[in-house]
Formats: sequence, structure tokens, C-alpha cells
Amino acid sequence: MKTLDDRNRVYFGLGTIGRDMFYSFEANTLLYFLSDVLSLPVWVFAAASMILSVMRIFDAFNDPITGLVIDNIRSPWGKFKPAILVGGILSAIFSVLLFAGIGDGWVFVVVFGLAYLLWDISYGINDIGYWTLLPVLSSDQKQREKTGAFARICANIGMYIVMVAWQPVTSALGDTPAVWFWCAVVVAALFVLGLLFPLLGIKEKRVAPEKQESTTVSQMFRALLKNDQLMWTTLAMGLFMIGYCTTVNFAVYYMKYLFGNEGMYVVLVAVVGVSQLGTLMVYPAVARRMNRRSLYTLGTILVLAGYAIFFFAEVSIILIALGAVLVFVGQAFIQTLMLMFLADTVEYGQWKLGKRNESITFSIQPFINKIGGAIATGIVSLTLILSGIKVDGGTVDAIGSDGKLIIKVAMFAIPLIMIVVGYIVYLKKYKISETFYSEMLKDLEAREKE
Repeated sequence: MKTLDDRNRVYFGLGTIGRDMFYSFEANTLLYFLSDVLSLPVWVFAAASMILSVMRIFDAFNDPITGLVIDNIRSPWGKFKPAILVGGILSAIFSVLLFAGIGDGWVFVVVFGLAYLLWDISYGINDIGYWTLLPVLSSDQKQREKTGAFARICANIGMYIVMVAWQPVTSALGDTPAVWFWCAVVVAALFVLGLLFPLLGIKEKRVAPEKQESTTVSQMFRALLKNDQLMWTTLAMGLFMIGYCTTVNFAVYYMKYLFGNEGMYVVLVAVVGVSQLGTLMVYPAVARRMNRRSLYTLGTILVLAGYAIFFFAEVSIILIALGAVLVFVGQAFIQTLMLMFLADTVEYGQWKLGKRNESITFSIQPFINKIGGAIATGIVSLTLILSGIKVDGGTVDAIGSDGKLIIKVAMFAIPLIMIVVGYIVYLKKYKISETFYSEMLKDLEAREKE
């Protein structure tokens, strides 16, 4: 490979394929596994669904502590790779337990709850360690955009492999709990093997263990709460993720109960996947011609247009595909921008507070993902019950017009409000423009020379 930047970009990106296969399998199929495969009684399903929401919120507040621990790691292999390895192996083990279906009634609820909590914590360790590598590899915004865009391309490949394959594969194999368990084993194994790319291939700039500064708990809170740009980014990202996760988690139910053909879910996912991958491939070229604020505005407009079409689209697969393309192209732009905003707040925190805390700063990403996923899971679970989809012994085959309207409001109207409010927060409060960032780096360099 030509340069170290090129080498790191490739290995960093390739590592996200297995990671997003793994995360997508849990995030997009676990609720379906509980509702349709295990055929749990309504009270057990409701209890397990509540666990998914409550545990995610509980563990989300643990992520800054995880970031603090990682920032204080002293090892010959740096502070990020040990977290990636240990968190990856443990989360793979606990993920398999989630799909083991151990016990009945309260026994199932307790075992499932413990396994989910431990999965969430261990995956958070891996996730924070992994994404903290991004600002360490380069402080150049354009290099970050290239690396971030390539990583999102690879991550989306992994995600869409699972989203396209899980329904036809599990159905073809019999759609039994045993089939789901072995699918979980395969996905977990691919995840762990994929971690070899960053662990063995990436060469990051390391500070010698004896020269690393320790970070205390009080300094952790200062690094988070005093970094105003990190806080506003967190709010904007959190609102966006609630909307994004809610829409994605409803997709299979939308195709089954509104469009009336669950088999077309695979087609919808394929269309969305190709659209997002295409968007991420052209992202660096678009970013060279548009500043970030204009690109965020374009992404939000596309999402608005897509939701407007999607709300009335269940009569035609063409309209569904058109709405989905607009929504997810816009979301691809926004997700990549959010990653860049978060990376830039690392230098902002260093510039404002005099200390660089990469892992604590990037602990906000899994925090946001978990809060967004928790609220989205709660919205979807409640909607399944209110719309009449979830009943004792499984799910129904069809619902009435009132139930369909409830799904559409929850899938489109609520996420749209969240995404628009997040955009307004960004416009009003985020100030790290390209010019501001460049001046900030010059100031940091001058301080180092002094």
C-alpha cells in the first residue's frame, strides 16, 4: 500500500464488516426472535422487551466509565487494541447466549436480562476501543473523511449482508430456535475473525506507557460536560439515532402488515443497501464540493422527502423503494457527518480543556446508539401491542386500518420529528466549521512548540 494512511484506512474499514454483521444481527433480529420465533406469552415478551430498553439505557451511562478505563490502559499494544480484543471475545459469547432461549417464564426473563446486560457492556468496550482509533490515525479532516467513509461502506456491507440474508436463510432452514442459535454462533465467529484486520493490520501512533497521563473520574466528567461541542453533538446524534433505529426496526413489520408481502422485505433491504453504499462511495467527492453544513442540509431534505413519500407508499413497491432510497441516502450523509463531528470534538476538547481524551469522547457514540436503540425498541414493542400484532402465542397474520395507522405514525412521524429537531440543534449550536477546526489545529501546534 502506498502510505501508512492508506494501509490504516483499509484495515480499519475491513474490520467493520464483521462488527456490523454482528451488531446488526442483534439489533435488527432479536426483537423478531422474541416475538415470532420463541412465541413467548405476551407478559414474557413485554418483560423481555422492557429489559432491552432499560438495560440499554442503564448501560449507556456506563460507557463514559468504559472510556475512562480505556484511556487509562497501559500496555505494549497501546490502549485501544486490548479493549477491542477482550470486548470482542466476551460480547461474542454473550450474544450466543441471547439466542439460546434458556428457560421458561421468569427463568427466561432473568437469564435473558443478565446475558443482555453483559453483552451490552462487553460490546461497548469493543466499540469504544474500535472507533477511538479514528481520531488517532489522523488529525487531518480530509483523511478522516476518507477513512470514515470507507469504514461506513464496509460497515454497511456487513450490515446489509445480515439484513438481506437473515429472513430467507432462517426461513429456508426451518425458522426454529435451534436454527437461530446456530446462526448466532456463525455471526459471532465471523465478528471475532474480522477483528484480526485492525488488531494485526493497523499501526497507530502510540504514546509510551510511562508517558501517558492518567485520567481521574472528575477529569472524565470535566472532559464530557465542559466540552460544549461534544454535548451538542451528543444531543443532535441522539435525536437522529432514535429516528433512524425506529424506522429500521419497523421495516419487516411494514412489509408484512402494510404492504402485505413479507417476502419483499429482502428486496427493500437490497434497494436501501445499494443506495447507501453508493452514497458512501461518492461521499468524499461530494464533501470536496460542499461544506458540512450544506451537506447536512441536503441529507435532511432528502430524509423529509423520503418520509413524505413513504407514509403513503404501501400501495406500490415502486413508491416504497423510492421513499426508502431518499430516506436512507439522506441518512447515509448524516451518519457519516455525525462521525466526523464527533471526531473533531476530540481536538476541540484538547484545545479548550488542555487534555486529549479520545476514548472518553468516543464513549459518547455507543452511549448514543444504546439510548437511541433503547427508545426505538420501546416504541416498536409498544406499537406491536397497541396495533394488535403481538398476541399470546406469537403474532397475527393481519391487522385493521387503525393498527396500520398506528404503525405508520410510529415508523415515520415520530422519527421525522426527532431527525428535524436534531438538525435544528446542529444549526444553532455546532460551531466547529472547517475554518474553525483549521485555526484550532494551528493553535494546538503552537502550544506544543511552546
